[in-house]
Amino acid sequence: MDSRTERSAGERSADRPAALAQAILAGFDRHFALTSSIAQQAKARYERGDWHGIRRLARDRIAFYDQRVRETVERIESEFALGQRGQRLADDWLWTRVKRNYVALLADHHQPELAETFFNSVCCKILHRTYFHNGFIFVRPGVSTEYLEAERPSWRVYYPLSEGWVPALRRMIVDFGLACPYVDIERDLSLLLDALREHFPPGFDFSSDCQFQVLRTVFFRNKGAYLIGRLVNDGELLPFAVPILRDSRGRLYLDALLIGGERIEVLFNFARAYFMVDLEVPSSYVRFLRTLMPTKPESELYTMLGFHKQGKTLFYRDLLQHLKYSHDRFVVAPGIKGLVMLVFTLPSFPYVFKIIKDKRGKEISREFIQSQYQLVKFHDRAGRMADTWEYSGVPFPKSRIDPELMAELREYAPSLIEEEGDSIVLSHLYIERRMVPLNLYIEQAEGADLEHAIVEYGDAIKHMVAANMFPGDMLWKNFGMTRQKRVVFYDYDEVAYITDCNFRRIPPPRTPEDEMSAEPWYSVGPHDVFPEEFGTFLLGNPRVRELFMKHHADLLDAAYWQERQRRIRDGLLEDVFPYPPQLRFRHRLEGQSAGEGAA
Repeated sequence: MDSRTERSAGERSADRPAALAQAILAGFDRHFALTSSIAQQAKARYERGDWHGIRRLARDRIAFYDQRVRETVERIESEFALGQRGQRLADDWLWTRVKRNYVALLADHHQPELAETFFNSVCCKILHRTYFHNGFIFVRPGVSTEYLEAERPSWRVYYPLSEGWVPALRRMIVDFGLACPYVDIERDLSLLLDALREHFPPGFDFSSDCQFQVLRTVFFRNKGAYLIGRLVNDGELLPFAVPILRDSRGRLYLDALLIGGERIEVLFNFARAYFMVDLEVPSSYVRFLRTLMPTKPESELYTMLGFHKQGKTLFYRDLLQHLKYSHDRFVVAPGIKGLVMLVFTLPSFPYVFKIIKDKRGKEISREFIQSQYQLVKFHDRAGRMADTWEYSGVPFPKSRIDPELMAELREYAPSLIEEEGDSIVLSHLYIERRMVPLNLYIEQAEGADLEHAIVEYGDAIKHMVAANMFPGDMLWKNFGMTRQKRVVFYDYDEVAYITDCNFRRIPPPRTPEDEMSAEPWYSVGPHDVFPEEFGTFLLGNPRVRELFMKHHADLLDAAYWQERQRRIRDGLLEDVFPYPPQLRFRHRLEGQSAGEGAA
């Protein structure tokens, strides 16, 4: 080989890491562009009142990420002649330089943290798991997002003391550019200002730094649009959100003022569908949101902005960090053990880990269970069904696993366990926020707390019904109480669409013998549901029965379910508000309707 041939081969070898890095980044940039397009379409569909279209956009967006990863992997394997997976794709020299080149490409990128996660996803499809460390993938971030901004700042600022409160609020609303008329914007601004003033004592003296800081773009979800911001006064931050709804004539109105971190947290609750937001620098939005909700981890904020893979990445980093600075052990989660899922937790970490048992108490396949979790992932969770992060190949240190849990893992899920030195690797699991099982909560609750739990339980079911979702197994143990005192459903083995069920009344017995028989005297189809029977399993406790019948007796009547089926089949989307109805401005109008709609 002459010198020119040697030089050419060397140049090709040197160019290969750079070309691979560029190919992966091109895959990510395509993904982010499509995701941004979804958010832009959400605005147009909101302005048209196309609620079903918004739901389709939200569902389609979830699948985008995995599609782009697959496309990128296929391109790399094809164009770079890497051969079949499992062969020597993981060349140390090559992939350390691919990462180094990738970091260089992210120097001026506006979504470097998301691009790093995309890099990890692609590499984890190509490389062996022994290469899953920071030398080859981004176990730790490689590019800082601190102070990262686009040319246009992520939020706007308004000064009410210099330009006047109403003019500042009016400009704040107008700047969002929603292409619909308002029912009565001056009325709404007056209501908004009155609600704001109620949070300050009469004669309160606002300081010279008083300002509204509002994220530049609207947050869309289902039938609502939200302005998210903070009032800054004397260095103190007051978080707020303003829901904007659309009436049946296509006119907009401000529906409420939500003030305080707790109200904002409910909007970003893990049981809700993800927002669609047109944003250029996600990290800037997350930094802003953290000032409103300082106790909410970044992993959940990225997830609620629709970047659920980034949420997974940050959660795993949080878990690794927590394991490094804690000493307690993973234990079997408290509560009644499930027939299908084995659930464990780390007491010092507010999440649960769920795996599908090999030995199950129900005759359903692993594939069916996974499809049920996927169904919920892609569906509107209406604030009442827990979101989950799904992981593969997660190592846990053996020294941190309680012996009882280890015994259960070996007995009930041996096919999911692989031993690697001081760790066991679980090949598949789900992770979700930890809650108090509702059956345990009810056993301890008294008085107003018990009544609140029963009201929340029924409301949770009714909100799921509004989203066309039937829980299937309605036992208390399948619901949990969150720290915000909201009841959320988390057992998805038997969930089904309301429209796929056949809700029936139990026919009267034909003879006295029918009534005494242990077997039903009527036919039962595979999709038949008899709401009258719910009370047999739920209402054995007299205190619970009394409260349930007071607030939710309609759930025991087949007519209630049949009417909801009819409305769903007619294309109606029920109103499910992520804030208390008493906060709505319509209650300030003394009987005048503020319009129709739901968030």
